[in-house]
Amino acid sequence: MTNKRIVLTAYGSFGDIHPYMAIALELQARGHRAVIATSELYRYKIEAEGIGFHPVRYDSAIDMQQDGEFIGVLSESRRESEYTICYLLMPHLRATYKALLEAVQGADLLVTHHLSFAGSLIAAKTGIPWVSTVLSPLLFMSAYDSQTLSTTTISSYEQALAVVANDARLRQFRWQARLWSAPIRQLRGELGLPASCDPVFEGQHSPDLVLALFSAKLAKPQPDWCPQVQVTGFPFYDRAKQENLSPELARFLDSGSPPIIFTLGSLMVWTPGNFYLEGAIAAQQLGYRAVLLVGKGVHNLPLEQLPEGVIVVDYAPHSEIFPRGAVIVHHGGVGTTGQALRSGRPMLVVPYAHDQPDNAMRLVRLGVARTLARHEYSANTLMAELKQLLFEPSYESKAAEVGKRVQQEDGVKAASDAIETYLRSQENGQSK
Repeated sequence: MTNKRIVLTAYGSFGDIHPYMAIALELQARGHRAVIATSELYRYKIEAEGIGFHPVRYDSAIDMQQDGEFIGVLSESRRESEYTICYLLMPHLRATYKALLEAVQGADLLVTHHLSFAGSLIAAKTGIPWVSTVLSPLLFMSAYDSQTLSTTTISSYEQALAVVANDARLRQFRWQARLWSAPIRQLRGELGLPASCDPVFEGQHSPDLVLALFSAKLAKPQPDWCPQVQVTGFPFYDRAKQENLSPELARFLDSGSPPIIFTLGSLMVWTPGNFYLEGAIAAQQLGYRAVLLVGKGVHNLPLEQLPEGVIVVDYAPHSEIFPRGAVIVHHGGVGTTGQALRSGRPMLVVPYAHDQPDNAMRLVRLGVARTLARHEYSANTLMAELKQLLFEPSYESKAAEVGKRVQQEDGVKAASDAIETYLRSQENGQSK
């Protein structure tokens, strides 16, 4: 196959950008030219890896602090997705379409993130081969994939009732969200494109190939998933190849028993609440040390109130530090979830927003984690959950088992193989 120019477009936090960087690097290693079209915020990071970059104005500038704080507030009312789509994305849809149209000039393939709504319009308008991706199982909105249906003790009749109930709930949600995609439908009409399915839901998926960029341990294909879905495994982007643990953190880890690790990723870290302080107290009362990954320039922790045996760190490569922890306490973002699964360590998930509650449910279902609601989070409740994870052997053994399975997956290779296979099919189709 001749070398191709491939444009990958993404939106969101580092957890959204990293998978596409990992795939872009692999595609370039195979001789292709990869370009990531995303916010100007990530230009330096992407270009530093030798990946092509094209700016796309998803919003005037992603303000991680402002958006993180506001999403933290909205998560209490479960309206964070509405805010992201209606107020961060749709006002800039036309500018995004124009920029992305420029990015795909001369390209052989467009690969889209689930929030890259302009991508489906460009694929329909230009006819460019198109592969869509999904980072989290929740985005398939399956009526068959729920905590109730994972229980083996219910009858087939009860399972059928659960599917009907789940389907009704999802239909109600889609009805409530029907106006979210109005700007896309309007632009679609102006472009002379025929009406299509809802672009926020099934319309986000390519009719040819959808890559589910997560482990089959997290979710397996369901009867109502798109038939063109391929589950690849997590496409890990490991900064550890360029960055190691800081000398201070390395000395801390080497000087005692494995600590409890607390992290909120790159977005929710802007709205931590009592996550770090109560976590440090709980760890100390359990007789464990703690590592607090608080983000660069983010935290306002009262350091003088932190107990002994606690280290505060801006950042550490998850692939390096997670395997050295006793338990990982995190928010359930899919990027962090993937790294934690691969580490083989038990988890406590404190979900904040978006897909995080669903990811938490799946980890509990796997037997590798427990979950604690954010509004119930305190040193006392945290201690009770951590005791189960630390002293009940089944969590550690199950986490190690699942970790080995995830380590055996190669999401980057699987995704790149699928992309190349699709490109070959396009070449063969055009040559006939």
